Amino acid sequence: MLGVFSGEMVEAPPELVAAGSRTPSPKTRASELVNRFQRNYEPAVCLQIGSFAHLAYSHANQSPFCPRSFATKDDIFCIFEGVLDNLGHLRQHYGLSKGANEVMLIIEAYKTLRDRAPHPANFMLGQLDGNFSFVIFDKATSTLFVSSDQNGKVPLYWGITADGCIAFCNDVDLLKGSCGKSLAPFPQGCFYSNNLGGLKSYEKPKNKVTAVLASDEELCGATFQVEENAVAMDTY
Repeated sequence: MLGVFSGEMVEAPPELVAAGSRTPSPKTRASELVNRFQRNYEPAVCLQIGSFAHLAYSHANQSPFCPRSFATKDDIFCIFEGVLDNLGHLRQHYGLSKGANEVMLIIEAYKTLRDRAPHPANFMLGQLDGNFSFVIFDKATSTLFVSSDQNGKVPLYWGITADGCIAFCNDVDLLKGSCGKSLAPFPQGCFYSNNLGGLKSYEKPKNKVTAVLASDEELCGATFQVEENAVAMDTY
């Protein structure tokens, strides 16, 4: 799966900017990243949403234990990869039918988070039991919401393209070709939202998330970690 978002809408994390500046390497524009995804994962579906976002997904080479799904409702677009072990319970919690799958559940959970503010993101995400990562784009509010499970079982990476877009993808090699060293694994047990204060830990919501710059030999330029003792000033 791939999500690419304009730098006009989403501010680039300074740690990824620093990682790319410290060890410059070739990058490509976001449009070339999207084109490469389509070539590498044919057949693939690619959506351009306004001038701010691209979402692309494919079922090519997916694991039966980690399927990918896509859905859109009320101008909310979501790509989900993985499985929720407590899907049945969550369907009842959010008043969904028995036919609702994981991606439909995530959209409904996000809508609840958005419409019942200050409903905390860590409460909503902490209810999700399973292996997953997902990318949500809310066109109505120009909100990006991305998260990964607490065990990091479904790989997700993020980086900055040559033209300053923020990209999320499950294929690190594909992202490396467009982001160079401005690239990092998305930290487990965390979420990122441009409207909820950036990168936060939902597993340990009082703790800060910081980045450690990697050595030149490593594929990614930085690694984000949840600090054990440093407490964040704001929680969401």
